[in-house]
Amino acid sequence: MKPELLACWRRLSIRSRMAGTAALAVALAVAAMAAVGYVAADRQAHRELDLGLVREANRIKRQVQSGTWSAAGPCAWLSAPACVQLVGSDGEVSAEGATERGALDTRDARAVAGGTKTAFFSTARLQDHPVRVYTAPVAQGRAVQVWVRSDGVERGVARVRTVLIEAGAAGVLLACLLGYLVARTSLAPLARLTAVVERIAATRDTRHRIAVTGHDEAARLTGSFNTMLTALHDSLTAQRRLVADASHELRTPLTSLRTNAELLARIAPDDVRRRERATTALSRQITELVDLVEDLAELARGDEGADEPADDLRLDAVVTQCVERARAHRPATVFTVETEPTLILGVRARLARATANLLDNAAKFSPDGSVVEVRLCDGELTVRDHGPGIDPDDLPHIFDRFYRAPAARARPGSGLGLSIVAQAAALHGAKATAEPAEGGGTVMRLSFRTAGGREGPSSTS
Repeated sequence: MKPELLACWRRLSIRSRMAGTAALAVALAVAAMAAVGYVAADRQAHRELDLGLVREANRIKRQVQSGTWSAAGPCAWLSAPACVQLVGSDGEVSAEGATERGALDTRDARAVAGGTKTAFFSTARLQDHPVRVYTAPVAQGRAVQVWVRSDGVERGVARVRTVLIEAGAAGVLLACLLGYLVARTSLAPLARLTAVVERIAATRDTRHRIAVTGHDEAARLTGSFNTMLTALHDSLTAQRRLVADASHELRTPLTSLRTNAELLARIAPDDVRRRERATTALSRQITELVDLVEDLAELARGDEGADEPADDLRLDAVVTQCVERARAHRPATVFTVETEPTLILGVRARLARATANLLDNAAKFSPDGSVVEVRLCDGELTVRDHGPGIDPDDLPHIFDRFYRAPAARARPGSGLGLSIVAQAAALHGAKATAEPAEGGGTVMRLSFRTAGGREGPSSTS
């Protein structure tokens, strides 16, 4: 297809292209069928004509051989019954079939009479009429020529051709109409989908949904689009909630920072002790604010980790490294760790952040000198502390963003650490849970689907 025609075709609507494709397919099928029908009708008509001439020639042959044939005179009208003449090998014509405007050529007939040529069919023109001629031997040294007008057959074949062309044109028009109706019906769900997309693009409202009817491809597309809209709406809602929550949570530390900064500005330069206290408080608040911003940035990444390259990594090595860092940052807490080689498919940075948050959360709620037990076995990471535990009313909410139990509000933190754990778990197809531990404290669990088998436990303390 030429580039201009291809560009024009692409500018058409899908409905027009479907109707055009259906019409073209029907046109090709009708043209092929018409051609086959025309050839078959033409062959059949001429075959019937030739069979009539052969039967007439055989009748004449029997009469000649029995001596009962007699000339019937000239054939003036060239119509049925067939015109007949006998031709000898010497050129003698026993019954003249000539007309006023000329005689039938007998040169080949003499060859048939002499036995040098077999019977054959031919065409000629007499009195401006087409004729079909059959020449065959009838006796030694004699041949018969039988002919009849063929213009009636030609007119019949022409009528068949006309009917086939008209029927084909009607079939193509009907195919265009039906193709348009089918395309319109089939593309109705797509039209509704397009209308909803345009409405959402204009209003930015992702609450619109399309009614799903049937079980065909259009219904599946509509269902998938509704699912996408639901995910988009949830994502936008979570984003707005995150921004609102972040604005609320940032207001308190920023207010404290401004207050301490103003206080520091009012302290006399020679009041070293008060300046040191204000500076220390200001530094602590800046650190807390930085931690809060980092946590917010981690949460704001959402599912972007799905695009990060995931590798086969040893979870036990990640856990061991995180425990070593926790021991350095929390020297008053004793960490015991028991791991077994565990291979999973994941993003190292996300898993390390989630593990560090679990360890920091356990140490924060554990008394000085108490033990935090870390265990990795059968693809499940557990962190158990010996702190006061979690109130049963708070358990359903501890992985929510900015949620802080009443007993924990006096402690430092933003309430985002466990939300980051839950987000990393969802990213890796894992499950994060919390439950009270026997004898007091809390057990946090991360259950993974492992990518390899275990090779035996190893433990350190």
